[in-house]
Amino acid sequence: MSLKIGAIPDRTPVKVTATLPPDVHEALQDYAAIHAREFGQEAPVGDLAALMIEHFLNSDAAFKRARKSLHQSSSSKE
Repeated sequence: MSLKIGAIPDRTPVKVTATLPPDVHEALQDYAAIHAREFGQEAPVGDLAALMIEHFLNSDAAFKRARKSLHQSSSSKE
């Protein structure tokens, strides 16, 4: 099986609190169970959710362009 979220990398986290609908939470728990079976190690749902958000942001070309423009605009104001 090839999950989009691979092994969990080591990194320093930043705490964020999010409220999820029950069905999304259940899906994340199921993903965590499948991920643990695939990689032989349990990963917290929060860690997987963070990686999913990162994957989504990295795959959104329009966001990347807008973000680059945003940072160029803010650096030109300094």
